[in-house]
Amino acid sequence: MEIDGFRGRLITADHADYDTARAVWNGAVDRRPRLIARCSGTADVAAAVRFARDHDVEIAVRGGGHNVAGTAVGDDGIVIDLSAMRAVCVDPAGRTARVQGGALWGDVDHETQTHGLATTGGIVGHTGVAGLTLGGGIGFLMRKHGLAVDNLLAAEVVTAEGSIVRASADEHPDLFWALRGGSGHAVRAGNPGSCRERRIQCVEHLHASQRSMDGWLLRHPGAAREGACRPFRSSGQGVRGRDDQGDRSL
Repeated sequence: MEIDGFRGRLITADHADYDTARAVWNGAVDRRPRLIARCSGTADVAAAVRFARDHDVEIAVRGGGHNVAGTAVGDDGIVIDLSAMRAVCVDPAGRTARVQGGALWGDVDHETQTHGLATTGGIVGHTGVAGLTLGGGIGFLMRKHGLAVDNLLAAEVVTAEGSIVRASADEHPDLFWALRGGSGHAVRAGNPGSCRERRIQCVEHLHASQRSMDGWLLRHPGAAREGACRPFRSSGQGVRGRDDQGDRSL
């Protein structure tokens, strides 16, 4: 099977990597797509969308593959797999990051922390940026900086026609409205397009532990735990713990 203009990997049921490629985070999901199109860039995504449209094949889009319902894979359709597209480019001066559609939050953390920056992301690093952001996106920094989707500034989108457009507050604002949740039903009722890349805003953050120290468990024996917790008490953050095991939950 071939897709015109596609330069990535095409994985069918007879391929040695098929079972690995169709597996998602939820091991209970066991679906068998007709084709997995592992994209290497935007042009591949557009080519795969056009192929699915021309052949009337149902599409599933895989970013991180972390959705518990297994929406990243479907039976007898085509999976547009973005897992090879994980680049993150940070603009420290503008406090923004450009993130490809297959990137995980761990990829974002790795690049942003180099510049002392962070943004609202998932609770764990192996969640996909795309799915979590378009689904709202709760994380440790959300009380101060909003949900992940609140920090979405722009997105490069492949539409159902296979066109590549940029959506932001100034460009295709109706599509940007839908990507950010619309009335609360827009994204879930029908995918407005495949997000190949998104631009998110970041904030200054001095801690190097994922996106925030909130919710982390620090384990220090004996008197050392008091020194570890003192900065958080002085900063006004609550500290609670269990004296019997020397743990402090921040």
